[in-house]
Amino acid sequence: MSTSALERYRSEYAEQIARLTEIRDRRIEAAFAAVPRESFLPPPPWTTISAGVAIQTADVAGIYDNVLVAIDRERGINNGEPALHAAWLDAVGPQPGETVIHVGAGTGYYTAILARLVEPGGHVEAFEYEADLAAQATRNLKDYPHVSVHAGSAFGRPLPEADVIYVNAGVAAPDVEWLKALRPGGRLIFPWQPHEGWGPAMLVRRRAKGYSAKPLMTVGFIACSGTTERPRSKRKPGEAGLAAVRSIWLGADRSPDPTAVAVYDQVWFSSAKVEA
Repeated sequence: MSTSALERYRSEYAEQIARLTEIRDRRIEAAFAAVPRESFLPPPPWTTISAGVAIQTADVAGIYDNVLVAIDRERGINNGEPALHAAWLDAVGPQPGETVIHVGAGTGYYTAILARLVEPGGHVEAFEYEADLAAQATRNLKDYPHVSVHAGSAFGRPLPEADVIYVNAGVAAPDVEWLKALRPGGRLIFPWQPHEGWGPAMLVRRRAKGYSAKPLMTVGFIACSGTTERPRSKRKPGEAGLAAVRSIWLGADRSPDPTAVAVYDQVWFSSAKVEA
């Protein structure tokens, strides 16, 4: 297929994603138009998935749509839904010169998009626990000198200071090290899944006096690999509790109080707002 045809597919795809998500930052549309999705996927034929329906295609046009594309169906690993990622990217707003930590980088497609959004002067630290996927991501991102791929877990380890932490795997609670790594004003987005397989995407921002939190859309992500153990839940939220969260606290900084919605070993979720 000609280069011009591929560019047209990507441009129309990026326009579609921008319409679906009503993104505010047009740089996100440009990044989707620039990064070749097929370069981060297994060889064709590809399996695309939309509304639970899987379709096999060898036509590159089939992957330039708002569909999941299977990376490894047996392990349940997919290249995620573009509109969801565009909405998340718009929410966390990576800016030129910022440092991003990407947790669950897979084969690197959304890492590449993050990398474009922090140019010039920014850097992406990408973590992928599955060794084969990390190796593929390293190859796929070889033309992005400001991306470092780490074959290993981003759980339970000190991390570099970051402006954005972008988590693409479901967790029962955020790792305390993610919160500690955020610079003032830094943003964390992650799929909070206190109930098996589903829960809200949470947008967290480090404020002067704590961490504000806001639930976004309900999502279902594959569970995060490489955790040593599932955090113990001392109090699980109901659906109303999920929607009520307005802040997250480190247990070492503040003990749970009557505003607590969910309590884990090292962190807890509160319905109280953080002072600016």
